[in-house]
Amino acid sequence: MALSYKARRRVALLVLLVGLPIYILVASVLATTLAPESIWVTLLLYVVLGIVWILPFKSVFKGIGQADPDAPKRRFEDDP
Repeated sequence: MALSYKARRRVALLVLLVGLPIYILVASVLATTLAPESIWVTLLLYVVLGIVWILPFKSVFKGIGQADPDAPKRRFEDDP
């Protein structure tokens, strides 16, 4: 079942405000636990972890910055 525009906006906000800080803590603990000696390996690890978190939520964030497609069309520029 596809989420409505408003539901996707709420889920995206929840992911950004709650899920992302938790993921950052988990990723930093993981990176500290692995503690590679090379700065390049550490950098690569952080880059990979920085990209991986968005993959499951790609469909949620897609189109969030656009206008609501379900909103009624405005007839004139100064319509509220």
